[in-house]
Amino acid sequence: MGEQETAARPDVADRLFEAINAHELDAVMRCYTPQAVVVTPEIVAEGREQIASYHIHTWEGFPDVKLAVLGKAVCGDLIVIEALSSATHGGPYLGLGGDVLQATGRRVSIRSCWLFTIEDDLIASQRLYYDQMQTFTQLGLTLSDGGGPFPT
Repeated sequence: MGEQETAARPDVADRLFEAINAHELDAVMRCYTPQAVVVTPEIVAEGREQIASYHIHTWEGFPDVKLAVLGKAVCGDLIVIEALSSATHGGPYLGLGGDVLQATGRRVSIRSCWLFTIEDDLIASQRLYYDQMQTFTQLGLTLSDGGGPFPT
């Protein structure tokens, strides 16, 4: 008798990307531990409430954002994903230094690196890295002498 095959369950990073692309906040939040931490160039979000606020804020600034996985590596409790984010800047978005960037209507396509630490099939920590200058350039912004983004 042969072993019965079962379908492999997508890992939590795959589930997170699917939920982000569907803009399903409840599904996104089911991917995190209660004490999870998310670190991006703009913010540090600790716990599910702050992480939910971060995702809502991102969807408000980029309402059509879609993530595509370009590469993925899994090593024990660490998942690393290279992704391509494509979106239109359609609403206010918190930029570097706390400045709010008003909608430019411009389209962006940004490569990023996501690092996840997993505990019990949930995200305990998430680090997101991307080239902010590339983002500012695609949004038509430049950095002032003070470091804040300004329209060109």
